[in-house]
Amino acid sequence: MTDDAALPPVRWWQWPTILSLDAPVVAVVWQEQFARVAQVQLHGWHRLLLALSVWLIYAADRWIEGHRLTPEKVKTHRHRFYMRHRKAVLITGLLIATTGLATAAATLTAREWIAGLAGCLTVSTYLLSHQWLHRHHPRRVPKEICVGLLFAGGCALAPALRPGAAGIALAPVALLFALLAGLNCVLISAWERQIDRSHGQTSLALKHHQTRDLGRRLAWMLIPLGAILGLLDGGAAREAFFCIALGGGLLGVVDQLEPRIGRRAARVLADAVLLTPLMAFVL
Repeated sequence: MTDDAALPPVRWWQWPTILSLDAPVVAVVWQEQFARVAQVQLHGWHRLLLALSVWLIYAADRWIEGHRLTPEKVKTHRHRFYMRHRKAVLITGLLIATTGLATAAATLTAREWIAGLAGCLTVSTYLLSHQWLHRHHPRRVPKEICVGLLFAGGCALAPALRPGAAGIALAPVALLFALLAGLNCVLISAWERQIDRSHGQTSLALKHHQTRDLGRRLAWMLIPLGAILGLLDGGAAREAFFCIALGGGLLGVVDQLEPRIGRRAARVLADAVLLTPLMAFVL
């Protein structure tokens, strides 16, 4: 049986995930939300650089994963895409990286450059450690925790570095969003346990069978936690806390629906619920 026969046809709503476009969109949306909390204005290049960086990180992770796998072991369309189009993805990645570096050189301040390089070094260390050096190390920090912290940190970086940024107001919002982003990864890994096992990947769900129950409880707990913090705060911080509370509740709903709608649809919806700030922007 070929890998084409082993996988169901691709649905149109899977393409953002397959092409690694969902994460950059979520990142830019939350970057704008963090800018509102920090009471600063961002430039277009801040959004562009974040989107390009997030795409490169996710594409690199899947490109590396595709290099490790054999066709008969591939269980997802996203991994198969990066396996089949390795050269095209590599060329695209180099072009995007060049565009990003040129944009950064022309626009960023020295402070932003230093912080950006530190962020790139941190992410590169994560990829090197989790994909190669410590892939199966029993004491490595779970990838779900790393992804949540790195993702939230990347979104908050530019707003935090702008002159006059309200860093004290931004910190608790970013930390709670890191928890939401991490729970997103926890539940997805629980839905894709068999895939991770087939791909030789490690996750909290594979190590601890109660991970899904814990992730679900924490997602529901974000509703009162975010609501209370929002009521105690004001302005854009209140808005952000309410968005996180709503995101946690919706994530819990998606987890309840996953047995009926399937892991593919649940994964797409789990990323879509992270776009709750769009509602606040519109209102």
